[in-house]
Amino acid sequence: MLRILHVGLGPLGVKIVTDLHERRLGTVVAAVDVSPALAGKRLREVVPGVASEVSVRGDLDADPRSYDAAIVTTSSDLAKCAPTFRALLERGATIVSTCEELAWPYLRHAQLAKELDGLARKTGGKLLGTGVNPGFLMDAFPVAATAISRSVRAVEVHRYQDASSRRIPFQKKIGVGLDDAQFRAQVDAGTLRHVGLGESLHFIAARLGLPITRWDEDIAPVYADRDLASGLGSVPEGRICGVRQEGRGYDGNRPVVTLKFQASIGYPDPHDRVIVDGVPPIDLIWKGGVQGDVATSAITLNSIASLRAAAPGLHTMASIPLVSCTPPSS
Repeated sequence: MLRILHVGLGPLGVKIVTDLHERRLGTVVAAVDVSPALAGKRLREVVPGVASEVSVRGDLDADPRSYDAAIVTTSSDLAKCAPTFRALLERGATIVSTCEELAWPYLRHAQLAKELDGLARKTGGKLLGTGVNPGFLMDAFPVAATAISRSVRAVEVHRYQDASSRRIPFQKKIGVGLDDAQFRAQVDAGTLRHVGLGESLHFIAARLGLPITRWDEDIAPVYADRDLASGLGSVPEGRICGVRQEGRGYDGNRPVVTLKFQASIGYPDPHDRVIVDGVPPIDLIWKGGVQGDVATSAITLNSIASLRAAAPGLHTMASIPLVSCTPPSS
């Protein structure tokens, strides 16, 4: 069984640790979270159902020889995660992270990506950013669909979610229950948005050789057309119940990658869709859509084996061996 150092015990981190144990993939041998409220607690007190006497620490002072991989679930912002990544890579660690900007770090953090890659190669460490989105549904999955393509002119990906079943931090991140002024203030502050649309767009373009001369992204609120219930309380008709974003990459004036994302409470027709303008044309619809929290935990854990088999360095989902469902350890 895998021995895991887990960093970050928010709702997503707790979900991943729970699944690690329930799926019999491994065990947490060291746990780290900077929250004073968690310091010194046993892991079993933080993650219900996990019978572990490991104490939660506020630092990374774990011997790298004591674990097979580290999982980092702390922030969407690569710059904020970088000190943790550096500290682990200096010890030659294998790291899987749900940091959204790490899924394609060359877009916003090219110099930092170069630094982390160089450090990993020097120490034998490995670093991967993954998740359901970015990491799979709006980037790796569309790219994989083109394996049967003779040529590709353009790609369009839709992700429309009913966010009613998503974790509360996610519902907060998409603006559930806000009014227009609150929504705009949080957008301006950079705290309200789906992080990773630009990363997914550039991942697709780079992998398929689609030239992008410019790109843009917009964001707008989604309003409740009836009274709704959410994890944050009731959402009256006319109040904001989610967010809509669209990213477009152009070759001149021609859109070559278009990504449409909506996450809102009570959306009536959740689905994921990939449309490839190519030979042959492709139109794939995932009816009902993919539940993001379940899938994010799954792909994080399933990616560990592929990353361990990869060469040292900074990786994306395009540079590691194919990821598939990992069976329980015997």
